[in-house]
Amino acid sequence: MASRNGEDVRNPHPSASAINGSSGQRTTRVLPVHRLNTVVADWAAESASGSAEAKALLEAAETLRTSDVPVAFPTETVYGLGADATRSAAVQGIYKAKQRPSDNPLIVHVSSREQLQRILQPPPPPPLSTSKLDHQEKTSAKPPPTTTTTLIPLIYEPLISRFWPGPLTIILPNPPHSPLAPEVTSNLPTFGARMPSSPLARLLIQLADRPLAAPSANASTKPSPTTAQHVYADLQGRIDIILDGGPCGVGVESTVVDGLSDPPAILRPGGIGIEEIRACPGWANVRTGYKDGALQSKEAPRAPGMKYKHYSPRAKVVLFEAGLQDLAALKNRVRRDISVPSSSSSKAIRRIGVVRTKTWKKGLGFSVKQDPGIIANGYAQSDSTTTNGESANHSAAHSTIPTRLQLLLPTSAIDQPQEPPNVEMFDIELGTDTGSIARGLFSALRGLDEKNVSVIYVEGILDTEGDLAAAIMNRLRKAAEEEIRS
Repeated sequence: MASRNGEDVRNPHPSASAINGSSGQRTTRVLPVHRLNTVVADWAAESASGSAEAKALLEAAETLRTSDVPVAFPTETVYGLGADATRSAAVQGIYKAKQRPSDNPLIVHVSSREQLQRILQPPPPPPLSTSKLDHQEKTSAKPPPTTTTTLIPLIYEPLISRFWPGPLTIILPNPPHSPLAPEVTSNLPTFGARMPSSPLARLLIQLADRPLAAPSANASTKPSPTTAQHVYADLQGRIDIILDGGPCGVGVESTVVDGLSDPPAILRPGGIGIEEIRACPGWANVRTGYKDGALQSKEAPRAPGMKYKHYSPRAKVVLFEAGLQDLAALKNRVRRDISVPSSSSSKAIRRIGVVRTKTWKKGLGFSVKQDPGIIANGYAQSDSTTTNGESANHSAAHSTIPTRLQLLLPTSAIDQPQEPPNVEMFDIELGTDTGSIARGLFSALRGLDEKNVSVIYVEGILDTEGDLAAAIMNRLRKAAEEEIRS
């Protein structure tokens, strides 16, 4: 959607940050940087070459330094919406673009440990006057000592050593005279920091020479974006630049840990599993400090993703918890939903979505009809794509194209026997591997929303299935309007 042969197809003659005079919206450009998101072997040579990707990255870095309009960029988890974390106006631009509540704190992204140390470092003392300097020289036996002691709490050292750069956010004390804009912390005495493993993300932060406040680059409450296309769908006209580095590798946000509490706590499950964290020295007794539902309105969130409804498509999400062996309850639920009379006509086409993981079968046991070789977007399948949208290679889990099925329902299956409804089922199989489910989850919810389904039935997984399972179910429970347990 974004590029053709390395060119921006939406804006063939892009200009610098601009507002469309006729619509009043910003002109959003999608700039391909796929190669730099894989490896940056020699930035000096890349920059000197004047490649289109190098120019895109330099323009994005300049925008972050000088503009109050945030920039969308890929990380290994999801796409982030970045702004200079030290400037209030820039951080406010994030809240404006996302339409995000201002009491929801932001995570600060750094390119190196040294950059994080500079945030924690106390400001230098004011210069001494000549008379005070002379007095100090006369009374001091030796110059004031210098210190190389880390300002990062020691409890985090085992985690940093093992998981950074990577999908882990640590909660740190926000020091007095902090350089961070107050909007980053939402008036909390702490802030979250992480070092992404994406080489492009770290290079962008390094080139901007600013720590970046960066939540997910989606409209607030919507499913997190794992492709540039998702970002464009949500934020077109609100931001100027989207760096397109291809699909994200993890698919869910970072794990957030609080080592300042006793015992330490996981505030948000994510790309690093709790058992991996417990294996680190000092973290054996880490506890779960989050709820799968939203916090009460008066509770202050200690980390992003704790308070508000998140990850929700427009369609109603019905989550079936893992362990539902008998599909009769599921089929009865579908029958009940499609038997509700349409507001316009009993002949109106009804559309439902299904996200399958471990055990559900295509069609959910109903008689279905599928046009051979045709998938939901109307194009013939290619040899490299299966009916669940997964290509034959490992990156396939990111491609979640729904398969369109026609439900063949007997008259007796519904409450109105005169005429069965015309029901379309859009089916997505994420596979049985937990990593594939994580990478495809948000894309699946978005893909079904694009088909204008009225309800999405999701097959849950056990929280204990792999390191990402708790994160997957946390996101699904926040997205769901209804949970059905076996």
